[in-house]
Amino acid sequence: MTRPRIVVIGGGAGGLELATCLGNKLGRKGKAHITLIDRNQTHIWKPLLHEVATGTLDVEIDQLSYRAHAATHGFDFQLGSFYGLSRQQKTVTLAPVYADDGEEVLAARELAYDYLVLAIGSVSNHFNTPGVAEHCIFLDSPSQAQRFQRHLLGAYLKLNSPGHPKDKLNIAIVGAGATGVELAAELYHAAAELNLYGFADLRKGRLNISVIEAGPRILPALPERIAAAALKELQKLGVHVRTSTKVTAADANGLQLGDEHLDAELMVWAAGIKAPDFLHQLDGLENNRINQLLVNSKLQTTLDNRIYAIGDCAGYPLPDNKWVPPRAQSAHQMASLVATNILAELNAKPLRDFSYKDHGSLISLSRFGTVGSLMGNLVGGAMMIEGRIARLAYISLYRMHQVALHGWIKMLVISLVARINRIVRPRLKLH
Repeated sequence: MTRPRIVVIGGGAGGLELATCLGNKLGRKGKAHITLIDRNQTHIWKPLLHEVATGTLDVEIDQLSYRAHAATHGFDFQLGSFYGLSRQQKTVTLAPVYADDGEEVLAARELAYDYLVLAIGSVSNHFNTPGVAEHCIFLDSPSQAQRFQRHLLGAYLKLNSPGHPKDKLNIAIVGAGATGVELAAELYHAAAELNLYGFADLRKGRLNISVIEAGPRILPALPERIAAAALKELQKLGVHVRTSTKVTAADANGLQLGDEHLDAELMVWAAGIKAPDFLHQLDGLENNRINQLLVNSKLQTTLDNRIYAIGDCAGYPLPDNKWVPPRAQSAHQMASLVATNILAELNAKPLRDFSYKDHGSLISLSRFGTVGSLMGNLVGGAMMIEGRIARLAYISLYRMHQVALHGWIKMLVISLVARINRIVRPRLKLH
């Protein structure tokens, strides 16, 4: 009997957890052939990208090798970018892979599937604002976060050089969601740490950070009490928060805010997300206005029950006329259900319906504090926490992701190694 072929495209939080689960339960036992496809060689948990951007987390140490992980957990890994889909033929096409010098190292390929799971994630939505794509840095991937970190170090070197015309480094962050707020706080932490490594004149007052939000308040997706607590902490740090302010254009020297020009040497765009444009009308599949693939209660795409979608690229409507939010907890819950439903399909059992459970929201302001709410689905977001308890809860989110990938014992070993690295390695990535 031919083994069913299950293809997962996208190795983010949801896709990698799903491939790992199916590999452990099916691949290792020879009951199915599992393939994970990603355009990168390694995985880093996306909520940590703001730490990669500031250098407080070294991606070279914390990243996970897809190929090594696949070998341990009973699935195959294919390097490549998703290029096309034929629902009639049940095949996906991967674009060629090129080396840094332009040489083709992998030709375009077609892979057949019996079940396909799209876990492609999301990208920043710049709403076609003029100049943003050319002059702002996005934090959608480790490579983009590393690019920002290199620019940041270069800007610090210039600021410390004799005769530099400016006394301050101006950084503008567009978007006061979780990414923008956490990045602003992490930048102050990184600046303080850099004083230990030869940047002796990098005072807090020389860092001028502005957070620009088009809406009336920061953290619009979170309860107002959490947003107010986070705003208070940002203002204590010295962050300039501007709400109800729309960016109309960007250029090499800063942002245009209507009639006002805001000078900035570094600009980060973190104002909203969308699913990648190529998902729009992907072989006839239905989308919502931000390109997400519409899915039914089983998380199957509405027009093809052999294709599932999870995470940020999946559009699942909630009863309150909202959509399942693009959070790591959403991807985790979706991955768990799809694993259950694929196993049920293979065993001719009924499929389960998806029910999103809001476990609350946590915002890390680096070492300066953590605020959030727990068990939002049970108490309506009323259980607000902050301080050390909130920080421990925030760290536990990443630890649970590691448990899903490695199990409890290996997670504890990884945590111990991380503690040792904090002692024997620099506190910041300095190159």
